[in-house]
Amino acid sequence: MRSASAADHTAARLVAHIRRQGLTWVLAAAIVLLQYPLWLGEGGWLKVRESAHRIDTQQALNQRLQTRNAGLLAELGDLKQGRDAIEERARNELGMIAPDEWFVRVVSAHTVPSGKTNE
Repeated sequence: MRSASAADHTAARLVAHIRRQGLTWVLAAAIVLLQYPLWLGEGGWLKVRESAHRIDTQQALNQRLQTRNAGLLAELGDLKQGRDAIEERARNELGMIAPDEWFVRVVSAHTVPSGKTNE
């Protein structure tokens, strides 16, 4: 009877060992399945990191473009101001006027020498 009891005991130990191993594999599989969305899922760590990198790159590009645009706006203002300054100088110093406008210069009385008329 001892041999049947020993065989049953060995079989029972083998079944218990297989159950423990099975439980270990089931728990390991559960951990892997729970980790998958964290690392590789739609909102996972890798995609968040990649998106953050793309955002940083886009913000750097936006900053460079804003700086460039500010420079272009300043240049445009200078050109616009420069044209106004050139037109003003041409009117005052050379008496030039545009074809569709009248140019009137008002001279204060104390700048004209007395006794002389300005023609």
